[in-house]
Amino acid sequence: MLDPRVFKAYDVRGVYGTELDEEGAYAIGRAYVEQFEPRSIAVGRDTRVSSPTMAKAVIEGAADAGADVFDIGLVGTEMVYFAVGDGGLDGGICVTASHNPKQYSGMKIVRRGALPVGGESGLLGIRDRALAGFGDVKKRGAIADLDVWAGFVEKVLSFIDVEAIRPLRVVIDAANGMAGTMLPPVLARLPIVAISCFFEPDGTFPNHEPNPLLPENREFIIEKTRAEGADLGVAYDGDADRCFFVDDTGDFVPGDFVTALLAQAILAKNPDGKILYDVRASWAVPRAIEAAGGVPLMSRVGHAFIKQRMRKEEAVFGGEVSAHYYFRDFTQADTGVVPFLVMLELLSRSGKKLSELLAPFNERYFLSGEINTPVADVAVKLQELKERYVALGGRISHLDGLSVEFDDWHFNVRPSNTEPLLRLNLEALSQAEMEARRDEVVGLIRS
Repeated sequence: MLDPRVFKAYDVRGVYGTELDEEGAYAIGRAYVEQFEPRSIAVGRDTRVSSPTMAKAVIEGAADAGADVFDIGLVGTEMVYFAVGDGGLDGGICVTASHNPKQYSGMKIVRRGALPVGGESGLLGIRDRALAGFGDVKKRGAIADLDVWAGFVEKVLSFIDVEAIRPLRVVIDAANGMAGTMLPPVLARLPIVAISCFFEPDGTFPNHEPNPLLPENREFIIEKTRAEGADLGVAYDGDADRCFFVDDTGDFVPGDFVTALLAQAILAKNPDGKILYDVRASWAVPRAIEAAGGVPLMSRVGHAFIKQRMRKEEAVFGGEVSAHYYFRDFTQADTGVVPFLVMLELLSRSGKKLSELLAPFNERYFLSGEINTPVADVAVKLQELKERYVALGGRISHLDGLSVEFDDWHFNVRPSNTEPLLRLNLEALSQAEMEARRDEVVGLIRS
């Protein structure tokens, strides 16, 4: 079973059993190898109930197409990136549906160098081959297990000075996803007091969905951080390639403020470095980068665009509002472990609480958060918004959707890749201004 709609802008994702099953997984594995002709690939999987058989099907398909396949087992997605990038392999597939609910399956696919395969970089070709079917197996590749754990732990710890870490009290919510498997060997090397919650891998996600972007899934980490009097709270999504932070007061930290803080820490070790941020981000990000001596570069949203731009610009770091954080020295790939470690070192070296480090941002920049609205005609609505704000003197950019900037407020509106939706992110320099402008733009979108 392989519904062509499971091929998204950045990955493969669909409901297991009704949109995607082992037969479809085999076809994707085989089509991937036929499309790109890798000699050797890594395949890993997340903790979902369907993932063991789905991963086995991918491995069989890839081997039947002639590639040598290394099965790296139950891993976080970034460990596939590590296996490919540091292991010199020609590509990799992680069988995961990331933060989606338990009934989903999917895949994140990369080429040599951990370069992503998305809708504009070969995924549609894989779709067409997979749906067309295959001839006889000509030369089957070998299948072997590969243990990448020791190398991965050393790699992520190389981003910090472990000796600088103070015995901070940290609550970690793994949401029964891959962080519960991936973090323990890293935590064993750190002097922090880790309060580990929902670390047992369980693909039914019995405690809450592994998507910290939804407020209802953040309630636990916020309450637990406050109850424990912790210095920091950290929540992970299902495949653990994104981490979300809660400060010492229990306040959730927006991804753009995290990007600004991490950028400052990275620039302390990489003076004059270039840093990418996405079009949705707060003004706090480019201003913090410039203040720390770096070069801020705005990018389109999405890991495929960020990773390509990082290579082109030789950027040292990139961050997205959605909590994807990319590091040059991690094959320009996103990782959920490295930003956690960098944050620990930042707090340890500063001697300040996270709320104190965030205070300059919270006092000056006021964010709407992302507001999604279904619209009948995306293109017509974007044109309406553009015409209105051009007439009012707004500075316009079409880098990704529509961005409009005034001296004291700005916004970005982007169409969804999969639905007739517009996604609004707005910022102003006062709470009252933010609320008034937010209501104004939302009203126009919904009119």
